Amino acid sequence: MSRILVVAGTDSSGGAGLSRDIAMAQSLNCSVSPVVTSVTVQTNQALIASHAIPPKIIAAQIKAAFDPAGQIPKAIKIGMIGTPEAAKSLARSLPTGVPIVLDPVLKSSSGGALMSLETLAPLLPMVTLLTPNLEESARLCGTCYSPEDPPDFTVIELQAQRILDRGVAAVLIKGGHGKGARSTDHLFTTKTHRAFTAPRLAINKRGTGCSLATALACALAQGKSLEEACGTAKSQLTQWLGTVD
Repeated sequence: MSRILVVAGTDSSGGAGLSRDIAMAQSLNCSVSPVVTSVTVQTNQALIASHAIPPKIIAAQIKAAFDPAGQIPKAIKIGMIGTPEAAKSLARSLPTGVPIVLDPVLKSSSGGALMSLETLAPLLPMVTLLTPNLEESARLCGTCYSPEDPPDFTVIELQAQRILDRGVAAVLIKGGHGKGARSTDHLFTTKTHRAFTAPRLAINKRGTGCSLATALACALAQGKSLEEACGTAKSQLTQWLGTVD
């Protein structure tokens, strides 16, 4: 069983955050070393409160998870970070040479901001894959997003280039929140583009971003290439969306 490190916040509703990460990883035969960055008070309808974990406690959790006497996690998934200070602590504490998937959770799917754009900056040069949805991609580039407009590939490509210019190795812009019969995710590196598509399901579940990023980290931990991981994770997310929790 491969082990991944998951850096994220808790969600008292169980619909997202670490609980969703752990559930997805276990379904893919991976174990999780959890690092808690924030404790949130959430329901499926609202974000009520959020308490950031001190950066030194976050760093201590990572050090313990990467104990030289234990098994080293094969990949890292980062979700909610909390504060810019926490991001700086992560940048100092995370090891090199391990694939990192970062889901830029700018706001909760139940409503409410979770972290600011500046929070991500110290981590971007370390990231193997950034996984913004259409709205997050637009916000990362300082542009407007309208959920009523169909995804425009020209716009997506331009946003991807701007994100890559910030030092990220690869970006997967997810189309799950878009319109149309098909949901398409676009993987960009500085040299390549690959699209991954699946039927758009008439299902509204929280935790889709957490689930996909965790599935990606699991696939990378199990030795898949980046393109293979994106294809596998897309299929696994589609399968989960079709199940009843």
